[in-house]
Amino acid sequence: MPTTPIIPSVTTVELKPAPIEASWIREGRPAARNATLSRSADGQASTLVWDCTAGTFDWFYDIDETIYFLEGSATISDGHAPAKTYRAGDVLFLPQGAVCHWHVESYVRKVAFCRRVQPKAVTLAVRVLGRLKRTLSRKQARNSGFLEAA
Repeated sequence: MPTTPIIPSVTTVELKPAPIEASWIREGRPAARNATLSRSADGQASTLVWDCTAGTFDWFYDIDETIYFLEGSATISDGHAPAKTYRAGDVLFLPQGAVCHWHVESYVRKVAFCRRVQPKAVTLAVRVLGRLKRTLSRKQARNSGFLEAA
């Protein structure tokens, strides 16, 4: 079975300007930058490094995003829970449809793991196919005597 090689990356890549939508900015002049570290073959998932200077803005999530904070801090609220300040080492999950209010006091840098959400029917079909594939693989392994030897 052919395998795909792993692809290492670093978070110290050169970032390019990625301006925040002007209508989302509430205070200051936050300057955001990013760089894509990886993208899945189907284009549904990607990993980015993103940073931003001081400012206050809203962010509207049209994807699922898991954030790992590398440097600095940001105080984030979603209107449901109290605002919380996230710092280096913290992890945060923001689901598609979330609207968050960001306050960056001076600077923040993060790794963002982004995934486009598929319709529920597609997700179900992928799960069913995965289970079927695993079941068939186990049967093949049993029939070949591989599992008895292990």
